[in-house]
Amino acid sequence: MTLALIVLAAGKGTRMNSDLPKVLHPIAGAPMLVHALRAGATLEPAQICVVTGHGADAVEAAALDYDPDIKTARQDAQLGTAHAVAQARAALAGHDGDAIVLYGDTPFIQPETLERMIEARSSADVVVLGFDAADPGRYGRLVMDGEALERIVEFKDAAPEERAITFCNSGVIAADSATLLDLIDAVDNDNAAGEYYLTDIVGIARARGLSATAIACGETETLGVNSRAELAAAEVLFQDRARAMAFEGGVTFYAPGSVYFAYDTVLGRDALIEQNVVFGPGVTVESGAHIRAFSHLEGCHVARGAVVGPYARLRPGAELAEDVRVGNFVEIKNAVLDTGAKVNHLTYVGDADLGAGCNVGAGTVTCNYDGVRKHRTRIGAGAFIGSGTMLVAPVAVGAEAMTASGSVITQDVPDGALALARARQLTKPGLARKLMDMFRSSKEKHNQGTG
Repeated sequence: MTLALIVLAAGKGTRMNSDLPKVLHPIAGAPMLVHALRAGATLEPAQICVVTGHGADAVEAAALDYDPDIKTARQDAQLGTAHAVAQARAALAGHDGDAIVLYGDTPFIQPETLERMIEARSSADVVVLGFDAADPGRYGRLVMDGEALERIVEFKDAAPEERAITFCNSGVIAADSATLLDLIDAVDNDNAAGEYYLTDIVGIARARGLSATAIACGETETLGVNSRAELAAAEVLFQDRARAMAFEGGVTFYAPGSVYFAYDTVLGRDALIEQNVVFGPGVTVESGAHIRAFSHLEGCHVARGAVVGPYARLRPGAELAEDVRVGNFVEIKNAVLDTGAKVNHLTYVGDADLGAGCNVGAGTVTCNYDGVRKHRTRIGAGAFIGSGTMLVAPVAVGAEAMTASGSVITQDVPDGALALARARQLTKPGLARKLMDMFRSSKEKHNQGTG
């Protein structure tokens, strides 16, 4: 059986008070929409349709950036959730199988929960995801008769005994796609808001003799994000979960509450992460690597046994092989550092290839940008780059070669050679005192003239 995902992402999110569509607000470095798509993607759906509305161009761009094969549909008028699902009809044309309706502003649904919904479809025509709420508030209530879901009652329409129910509706629904769309066709908007509600399909299905059930998940999985405060709470929830998973995976933290993960951070067993480390998107740290305090990593790979920081920055394209050392106030960008290479102090390495065992001295800069294009620097295995060297790319320093401290290297250095590229020092005895006396006298005369 094939599966389709319908992800509703049309809402404006007025309470966000933002020009950015609600579903594009980030959690752990990725839009909420991407979190929902990633959860659904684990089911290997044959088709995905994202229904857009407010800020449609930006939302569609984000969806297609995540997966170019995603289809989109627009809900130009915000007429309710059933109406939104109906807009996916053309995108799902020809689909033969189940469909799951997800929400772009509900980022924490777990793949295991969606798998249980699909399993439940073997014995029910419609499956609704519910949760036991600590404070049911104004959530819709799921009225059950054993395993059967009789109806969904909105809070405003619920009798006192129904309001006492704590099993609440998340809005996530699974059904055969043809059945889902057929049921939606029967939904009307005879309600105070004049909207077409997806939840109405349960009552319609039961009236037609179809079966419905509900499965339960943890309340935090159904957390919707509608305001800045809720967005901040969602970030905290994500980070807590990520740290807990890292602990279970064998990672050691000095101060786990100060470490921040991206949505896709991968940390290997026995990795050691010190305090105040931030992982941006696209980071993999292998087993046994050590990330020291106050370092920032994004779009990079750190191999086994490497040590990074403190106060280091690894930018996209940084590839650190085993036992590499990157020290304090060092920035690496789009560079490959081979086994055992060392860049320990106050250095920028961008658009470069560093050979195994080379040593780059403090204050070195690969001058990679000429104002128009980027150029690459290549440093051979075992080379020694003296402190304060400016490597003006494109340039290569050969294996076991050396550059003298303070050199500006503009030409390739052969293997085993020493390159010196600096002006000869000139020393003038006593001139410093004379110059300072002259400067002080000039300053005194200037002050007298303006007093």
